[in-house]
Amino acid sequence: MPIIKSAKKRVKVAKKATIRNAKTKKSLKTAFKAFKKNGTAKSHKELQSSIDKAAKKNVIHKNKASRLKKRAAAQAKAKATKPAKPTAKKTTKK
Repeated sequence: MPIIKSAKKRVKVAKKATIRNAKTKKSLKTAFKAFKKNGTAKSHKELQSSIDKAAKKNVIHKNKASRLKKRAAAQAKAKATKPAKPTAKKTTKK
């Protein structure tokens, strides 16, 4: 247990930061699970948002965030169904 006042404060601050970081990590994991489960555009957008938030709060490194977003985008692109080719409309000449 710290004796010095500033050390006591650091313990309190570290405890708050630990809780805040744990919440951010939990939301990141939840977003990953949701994206893996259904892989919709909405879940992909939420995943990117949670990755950005975690990087902004220094929970994960900015380069790791970039790498995770790139991988998620590649997975989303692979999972996406190809749009049907548009059918040519027949035009009648007058």
